[in-house]
Amino acid sequence: MSDKKNDAPRKVAAENRRARFDYAIEEVFEAGVALTGTEIKSLRTGKATIGESYAAQKNGEMWLYNAYIPEYLEANRFNHETRRPRKLLLHKRQIAKLGNAVEREGMTVVPLKVYFNDRGRAKVEIALAKGRKTHDKREALKERSWTRDKARLMRERG
Repeated sequence: MSDKKNDAPRKVAAENRRARFDYAIEEVFEAGVALTGTEIKSLRTGKATIGESYAAQKNGEMWLYNAYIPEYLEANRFNHETRRPRKLLLHKRQIAKLGNAVEREGMTVVPLKVYFNDRGRAKVEIALAKGRKTHDKREALKERSWTRDKARLMRERG
């Protein structure tokens, strides 16, 4: 029997591909995000960027800062602000866990993906992560290239 959550088709609107290189990912969460109508329509075009965005706790709520969702061109005066803080919809226990990890352990909350689930709802995949040093990044690159070479050698041998 397959897990329904993993089979669901997801349309990725924005992806932070550099996050997995710059940070050591500890735990991943799925969060809803409070958006306006023009933001949803703009996200569906797939031109949003979350490369330099982050999430932080403020007044007991999680907020997504510095995520760029371009203006929706067909909406005239009712358009949204492109880099406004957006509220992340999480359970109180999850917010407390993320907040405590950021305060105590020096971790950060990084968005990995913005996507639409099978019901058409916009979701943000956020991760509790620890920043990597330059030597750690080099080590990760070496490891990745070695596994790639190892797989290639195994394919060539049979």
